[in-house]
Amino acid sequence: MAVLMAAVFSAVQLFGKTDMDRPLTEIEKFVIENKGTERPFSGKFNDFFERGLYTCRKCGKALFESSDKFKSGCGWPSFDDAVPGAVRRTPDVDGARTEITCSSCGAHLGHVFEGEKMTAKDTRYCVNSVSMDFIPLKFVGKAYVAGGCFWGVESLMGDMDGVLGAVSGYSGGSVENPTYRQVCSGQTGHLECVEIFFDKRKIAYAEVLRRFFEIHDFSQTDGQGPDKGPQYLSAVFYSDPDEERAALSVVDSLRKMGYRVATKILPLKNFYPAEEYHQKYYLKSGKKPYCHFRRKIF
Repeated sequence: MAVLMAAVFSAVQLFGKTDMDRPLTEIEKFVIENKGTERPFSGKFNDFFERGLYTCRKCGKALFESSDKFKSGCGWPSFDDAVPGAVRRTPDVDGARTEITCSSCGAHLGHVFEGEKMTAKDTRYCVNSVSMDFIPLKFVGKAYVAGGCFWGVESLMGDMDGVLGAVSGYSGGSVENPTYRQVCSGQTGHLECVEIFFDKRKIAYAEVLRRFFEIHDFSQTDGQGPDKGPQYLSAVFYSDPDEERAALSVVDSLRKMGYRVATKILPLKNFYPAEEYHQKYYLKSGKKPYCHFRRKIF
């Protein structure tokens, strides 16, 4: 039993299951709050390549997916892409390098470099291991919902307990990697959609959907609030039969309560992140959502 408990404790330490409940260590404070750097080749994630999601050690929000991690040989974990909107870039005072910080809480992560030709994306996010936690893939959930302007959906869903991050984007259309202008034309078939990362250990897929229905007018058939057009329609995009059943069950429960539901339940065919200026729009602008608010239903 002692050996088993030791193994469980070790796994918890590695995967960060309880890291948000403990204070920062001295080395974590040195790096995260004082912009220090851990010794090369010393970090626990340097040669770690399990599948999953890397999150901010300080606030717990999603930063990098394991599919974007690569072996650079530099001595620190390296990624050639980040979760859209999750990482802020700021040139160092001397202009020599570009610092990267968590866009949600400002925690120092490391630096980003371009032009090294290490991967096809030609970008290397060089990150301190102590700035991150890791959630194994089996505990990482994703939900895709459309409910009008993605700024508001992203903002209100991103603040939900158990949600690790939210990304504004486009889904359901026929054009690959559409631009905002193309989607707004109404000719591509895309809806403004939000990709939601959540921790399955803390919240279920159905709970995410129930919150989604509480933050927008799911009875509206021509858009959302003052935003009219096909790109603003309400929809849930499912990835497998279990998600489809969960979505239909939530809709059925709403109808049994007497609500009219216009939300479409559709198979997920694609998701394309929106342009960077759309990500975390309300956080960056300091404004408040103008057509989304939460009303308690469930």
